Amino acid sequence: MLSRWITQNLKEEINISPAVALLGARQIGKTTLAKMVSKDIAALYLDLEAPEDLAKLTDASRFLKEHNDKLIIIDEIQRAPDLFMVLRGIIDHNRSLGKDEKQFLLLGSASMDLLRQSSESLAGRISYIHMTGLNIFEVDQADIKEIWLRGGFPNIALSKSDNIAMRRLENLIRTYLERDVPQMGFTVSASKLRRLWTMLAHLQGETINYSKLASNLEIERKTVNHYLDILTDLLLIRRIEPWFVNVKKRLVKSPRYYVRDSGILHRLLGIGDYNALLSNPILGKSWEGFVIENIHSVLSPLAETYFYRTSAGAEIDLVIKMPNADIWAIEIKYGSVPQIGKHFSNTCDDVDAVRKYVVYGGDDEFPIGEDIRVVSLKKMMQILQEN
Repeated sequence: MLSRWITQNLKEEINISPAVALLGARQIGKTTLAKMVSKDIAALYLDLEAPEDLAKLTDASRFLKEHNDKLIIIDEIQRAPDLFMVLRGIIDHNRSLGKDEKQFLLLGSASMDLLRQSSESLAGRISYIHMTGLNIFEVDQADIKEIWLRGGFPNIALSKSDNIAMRRLENLIRTYLERDVPQMGFTVSASKLRRLWTMLAHLQGETINYSKLASNLEIERKTVNHYLDILTDLLLIRRIEPWFVNVKKRLVKSPRYYVRDSGILHRLLGIGDYNALLSNPILGKSWEGFVIENIHSVLSPLAETYFYRTSAGAEIDLVIKMPNADIWAIEIKYGSVPQIGKHFSNTCDDVDAVRKYVVYGGDDEFPIGEDIRVVSLKKMMQILQEN
């Protein structure tokens, strides 16, 4: 079994919080991790997609109170939003008895919907942990290219061949479109949602023209926004907002979107092996998205991420506002000899960056000029986890 990066963090949160929400896309490994961290304690697992478990919660308050001595793990919690008020009552009752931790572990695969429900009902009673796909700390160095190609879903990344991985990715994509989206209550066209998803793959890491997307899909612009919200809520795409602090320059104000899993990105684009990836024009943007997801996997939940771009074309791929309010600027380049624009340092000054990095595809670390360091992805992640 793979050792997941967030394991210790999850254990610590369970031991100090009455409720913990572990959020991540379907099949990312939430259930496996939850069962692993609870194997040495009394725990009860409920899967809300299993009719027999859902039936147990017909009188949820009574059933859960009968198991008050256990850590109760509830999988796919977003399928029963009415449970949040019940959980609130039980948590408050347990607090009155002096028990303020290790009560509920909630697993969800629809981040924003779950956050809206729980923030209203469980404010001050719940902590959140976001689970990404496999990051490069969780696999052998030799397997990094493999998880970049195949993505971070464990059972897909560990496939015996690229061909099997791509078939599994296709099945995963169809499952999302044909089952998961309707089950979440969204009435959308599966074919048009896939076309939009594929368009986003072609536009990986770019600002998008909503009107052009709507025209190509033959739908209204507000429907495009609705579809984007669905893919974002299901943790399938990442929306990164622009940095706005410097009002003296004309700035790009539209967000950028990334297909979060590199394997899904490549499957949507018909890229089936590493050689095909190396020869595809998406190579640089694929690497950029892969780096951004790996960085987010170790980034403090109190940090904020943006991009910066002026109308004149000066840009920073990732601007991180650290928990102490320091600004870090990160440029992402694939290849062993990164080409950096001569004005990159000045662009970093626009956002008042105190640290300036270039993450590239090599393994060494070296300076460019006086205040910019070129580092590997692994080194960048090590630096972030130390801060």
